[in-house]
Formats: sequence, C-alpha cells, structure tokens
Amino acid sequence: MRQLIAFTKKELMEQLRTGKLLLFAIVFCLFGVMNPAIAKLTPWMMELMSEQLAESGMIVSAMEVNDLTSWMQFFKNMPMALIVFLVLFSGILTSEYQKGTLINVVTKGMKRWRIFISKMGVMMVVWTLGCLISHGITFAYNAFFWDNSTAYHVFSAVICFYLLGLWLISVLGMASVFVNSSGAVILLVGIAYVISYLLGMFPAVKEYLPVSLMDSADMLAGTKDIGDYAAAVVVTVVLIVLQIIISVAAFNKKNL
Repeated sequence: MRQLIAFTKKELMEQLRTGKLLLFAIVFCLFGVMNPAIAKLTPWMMELMSEQLAESGMIVSAMEVNDLTSWMQFFKNMPMALIVFLVLFSGILTSEYQKGTLINVVTKGMKRWRIFISKMGVMMVVWTLGCLISHGITFAYNAFFWDNSTAYHVFSAVICFYLLGLWLISVLGMASVFVNSSGAVILLVGIAYVISYLLGMFPAVKEYLPVSLMDSADMLAGTKDIGDYAAAVVVTVVLIVLQIIISVAAFNKKNL
C-alpha cells in the first residue's frame, strides 16, 4: 500500500510539474463559466442580430433564459472538456514505454498492478475534481443569476455524464496496455465510443449502453428521471470494473 500511495503521489507531482493539472483546472473553470455566460448573453446577441435576420425574412421573438438554459449549455460543453481530457492523458502509459522508465521501476520491486492502478487513480481523481469544479461554478453562477429551480435532477444528470467519462477513462487505460502510441490509444477510445453509439441505434439494447448516458440532459426538463438510466449506469460500472481487471492482467504480462 505504501508503494501504491508513494507512486500515486509521484504521478500527481509529475502532472503538476508538467503543467497538466494547471491546464485542466483552467479548462474546467473556463467551461464552468461559459455555461451561464452563454445563456446570459444569448438574448443580447440575438437582439444585436435581429435586424440582419429580419432582412433575411427571419423574425426573432423575445427569448427568455434561466438556469435550465445554462444547465443545457453545461451538457453541450462538457463533452468537449472530456475530449481535451482524454487527449492530454492519452500518453500516460505510452510515453513511459517510449522512454523506458517503467523498466527501472519494475526492476526495483514495484508491482505492475500498482503502476497501472496509480495511473488510473490519477486520471479518475483529476476527472472527478474537474467535474466538481465545472459543476460548482455553473451552480454558483446559476444561483446568482437565477435560482436553480427550473432544472430538474441536475445532480443525477451530472453523475450520469461523470460515469460516462469514467468509462472512457477505463477504455483509455485498457487501450494504453495494448498499444504503444498515444495516437493509437485515442483511436481505440474513439472506436469504442462509435461502436457503443452504433449499437445504440437498436432500441432493444440502447438503454443498457454507456453512450446512452450522454442523453442524461433529458432529465433536466423533467421528461426522464434517474430510473430511466439505471440499466446503463449498472452496465457502465460493471464495464469499468471489468476493463480495469482485464487491463491489470494484461499489463502484468506486457513486455516493457
């Protein structure tokens, strides 16, 4: 356990030293601010464009925005934050392969599973903190401008998207075990998402797929609740655990 904690601290310090943690903090803060800002500025921008749109035959009516508008913007922006996160972390293991640094760590007695779990732990902690930052900033601004009473099941919807991120992180971790370049890792993560998306076109299995959690924003309007995503949540959690187990088993046998 001491080795695991020590290696995890080393990983966090490495992310801090390279500036990635600062970059993540800026990105998630930026997305947190953008959600209410875009919602607040949209009527003003539409008013500025109303004359030009009127000349084109389009009539712009008065637009009312509230916390629901801001939360909907949250779920439009967060996928981009997730993509940035995955791209920046795509080399968390492959860069170690290329430098050969893991060989020295293993020969000194570090268990391979501890290395992998430390890497996964760092990614999951950063993703968790990032979601909390974006959610917290959006919630605070919404409370200031409005009263956070229009949108329903906000926390449940955010949890669903958070789990989707954890699933893709576990896919990234597993891909990092089998391939040796960050580009290939991102490609495999993209393929996993596309396969899940295509399977979602079949109504019989859609409710069980992780990708269905992307639609959790539907809960904000009160048309759905967490029960509608229960099956997807359970399957996603099971897949995360299975992928980590498979990754650890494969990493123990990988030629470093």
